[in-house]
Amino acid sequence: MRLIALMLTLWPAAAGAQTISQHTISTIAKSDPLIISGAIGTQNTYYYSSMGAGYRSPWSNSIYANLNIQLYGISLPFAFYYGNNNTSWSFPHISFHIDPTYKNWRGHFGRSNMALSTYIMNMSFNGIGLEYNSQKLRFGAFYGELRNAINDDPLDPTARAPQYSRHAWGFKVGYGSGRNYLDLYLLRAYDRLSSIDEYWQDRVRPQENIAVALRGGLGVTKWLSLRGNLAFSAFTKDTQSQRVDNPATDRWASVFEARYSSLMRIAGDVSMNLSLKNFQTSVFYRMVQPDYTTLGLYYTSNNYHSLGINASTTLFKKIALSATFSGQEDNITRNQLYTTRGFVYSANASTTIGRNISLSAGYSGYRQLQSDGKAHVNDTTRVNRIMHSVYVTPTVSFEGELLDHAISLSANYTENSDLNRFATGESDVRTMAAGLSYSLGVKPWEMSFTTSFSHQQSDGYHTRYTTDVLSISTGRSFLKEKNLNTSATLSVCYNDIRDQQRMLSIGGYITAGYTLAKVHTFSMNAGINKYSDVNIAKDDESRGTTEITASLNYAYTFTLLHIKRKAKKE
Repeated sequence: MRLIALMLTLWPAAAGAQTISQHTISTIAKSDPLIISGAIGTQNTYYYSSMGAGYRSPWSNSIYANLNIQLYGISLPFAFYYGNNNTSWSFPHISFHIDPTYKNWRGHFGRSNMALSTYIMNMSFNGIGLEYNSQKLRFGAFYGELRNAINDDPLDPTARAPQYSRHAWGFKVGYGSGRNYLDLYLLRAYDRLSSIDEYWQDRVRPQENIAVALRGGLGVTKWLSLRGNLAFSAFTKDTQSQRVDNPATDRWASVFEARYSSLMRIAGDVSMNLSLKNFQTSVFYRMVQPDYTTLGLYYTSNNYHSLGINASTTLFKKIALSATFSGQEDNITRNQLYTTRGFVYSANASTTIGRNISLSAGYSGYRQLQSDGKAHVNDTTRVNRIMHSVYVTPTVSFEGELLDHAISLSANYTENSDLNRFATGESDVRTMAAGLSYSLGVKPWEMSFTTSFSHQQSDGYHTRYTTDVLSISTGRSFLKEKNLNTSATLSVCYNDIRDQQRMLSIGGYITAGYTLAKVHTFSMNAGINKYSDVNIAKDDESRGTTEITASLNYAYTFTLLHIKRKAKKE
């Protein structure tokens, strides 16, 4: 019998906090019962600018403390931060997801996910569910809340935008595996009217939806297979609108009531896949009708159809080639004013020569065209654009007894042009970028040096922007335990906007870090940057700006209590 899985998810209540942990009983049983650990530290920064102190405070000091309580591998983090007269706290918010499994059965309790067709649902739900998955037979069902209600006080001037509590239920059933399979999905979702104040109900209309989807695959031969997805969605924009009185819709009233704000739409795709020994290709078609909507999707594009092909192969067991082409067009029902077509295409190649040289190159392009819909497109404003991009990246590396060398070159050219015959070229841009880097590893010194140079030039309408950057960096660890780490970087950057501005900046940056007894960490970094306007027309007083930054930091990590798991007897 398989273990029952228990998932416990925690996250701090502070904004921007990360998900902390996710565990099952099998991992909990292998974890230590209790660990209490944390860290205390301070960060102190000095900043100077020759432009004055109005841009940034010259001194910045902060103190922080973290405490982490770990119970059988499940973390409960607490944090405190104080800096520049600002204080913040964060603490864990606990949400349970109990996920029991037994043989081919799996249950869901709490905030959970259940895979349905990508055309009808990709949201998690807070509720209950049950799934069965064997080698070929599978089915499942769920009920839960897709989103919480937002029901702030209508008299509050800072009230958030209201939203209804949205609930849903659904099921799926399928048979088959590998290349031959068929799956059926159903989703029923609706807004709960009583979940928000009557004041908000007059401003936000409740919605409901029922969607059915099919997914299937067929292996015609060992090298040819077909795949397909099809979805039907009945969606009501306003469940308070007038009900449609029609015998054809009345028979479905117990599941979905058709109203004058209801829509019935279709979405789907089909593909044919060919797989030979050294060649693979796929041809696909996708269509989503206008206003196709299901309440189980965060967002979906609609009113388009697309056709494409992609292929890949390997030549001489050394050269990998791939290519793709697809075209997309909107305004399927021709009810829009204009129709837009887009074409995307690319080709890529990569190879290795011996053990030391690798090379990759590629091309990509995009074409966008506009044509008539319900209205005639004005030739002077017609969209007709094209974009080309080409790149090449060779790399050479050598490893020796004393020295390691690595050289890489990159080059890219991009052109974006307006092909409208009335265009003046104001939006046309051509960009050329190239970079060269060299790394040297000195094994006897246990030290590495890296130097790089990059150049980028963009040409637009009566303007040219150029950037050149040269940098040199190095780093090394010292002492027997390698607990003293240092690095240094020097860079020069030149920017030129033709007939407008020429800027030269030179910067240096050093860092050092030392760890004592594995719990005390001291770090220091300092940098200086000199910005200069090198235009000849500028006077000496306005040409230069100097910025200096320096920081000194300390952190102490500790373990207050550690109760270890008892080892099993042999």
